[in-house]
Amino acid sequence: MKPLNHVAIILDGNGRWAKQKSKPRTFGHKKGFEKIFDTVIFAKEQGIKYITLFCFSTENWNRPKLEVGFLMDYCATIFNEKNKKKYKDNNIKFIWIGRRSTVPEKVKDALENLEKFTFDNDGIQLNIAFDYGSYEELEKVFQKLFKDLEENKLKVNDINFDLIYKNLYTKTVPPVDLLIRTGGEQRLSNFLLLQSAYAELYFTKTYWPDFQQKDFLEAIESYKNRDRRFGRIED
Repeated sequence: MKPLNHVAIILDGNGRWAKQKSKPRTFGHKKGFEKIFDTVIFAKEQGIKYITLFCFSTENWNRPKLEVGFLMDYCATIFNEKNKKKYKDNNIKFIWIGRRSTVPEKVKDALENLEKFTFDNDGIQLNIAFDYGSYEELEKVFQKLFKDLEENKLKVNDINFDLIYKNLYTKTVPPVDLLIRTGGEQRLSNFLLLQSAYAELYFTKTYWPDFQQKDFLEAIESYKNRDRRFGRIED
């Protein structure tokens, strides 16, 4: 069986799911957030070591203020003091990947507190991509590397892909094996572009709130049937 260490999921379709039910888009986002914990537990049961979930992008700030405000409020709620014990008790290590300078203080506090609280857990690592975008991530990497060049801590020839990867938000995580996008769209939307260079891509029309264990298993089964050559061919 092909190793499946790192699964990434673009949680798409919350708003459209809610609209189909004649509900506000925020209702769909609420349901989407509420699926996170059970999804991580199921991934852990499948032997997956790392799961990265795309919850809010650097581009999502362009959405209506009401919707953005709800996403910030509910993120702070779903990962707050009351809920963090279940992550600890289920041996889930929580990591926040993304900008930490632009979100409200209550979101920053909730996510960073959960990171600290679960630091020693080693059952599965959950990376929450919140205010995340690959463009911004790479900007940060090269700003740091150029600063090191200016301060003579680094030479130009020292810069290679391994060094760049070690400075990404996901520096402690192996590259993505399987990237799933729900909701019917077939694009990466500025998500883990370097980390997913050789990922197997799986697109489903199922909206994220309707994405069940059987759908996850179908994605895993599809992955198992792929031929991952990484540029090589067999003689």
